[in-house]
Amino acid sequence: MKPRISMITLGVRDLAAAVRFYEQGLGLPRMDSPPEVAFFTLNGSWLALFGREALAADAGVPAGGSGFAGFSLAHNVASEAEVKAVLQQAVDAGAVLVKPAQPTSWGGYAGYFQDPDGYLWEVAHNPFFWVGPAD
Repeated sequence: MKPRISMITLGVRDLAAAVRFYEQGLGLPRMDSPPEVAFFTLNGSWLALFGREALAADAGVPAGGSGFAGFSLAHNVASEAEVKAVLQQAVDAGAVLVKPAQPTSWGGYAGYFQDPDGYLWEVAHNPFFWVGPAD
């Protein structure tokens, strides 16, 4: 069986603005992609940005959703200092700081930001195990 790669696709209101945020603001490596979508490589996964209306139409659902979507995305880093740095990088790129970096109930360190389309991202350091690629 071939290995499987998960892809996260976000429906965004303004594709060009979202691409700027993720590519220039957060520094994610962008892949070659057609003009109606943008793909970014992540460790073990991909991130795709697609027009919100078009993505909703593709799924056959209304595009108007609002409020908490019932999930967040997570970016895991190697230290508490990196949590703070990534949160600041996101804010500098146009994100809204939702929860400042702080110790967690599970013994880690984390904070949250919302990207320009309102998607909630946790930036976390877990001192008990590394969730990134093997060294």
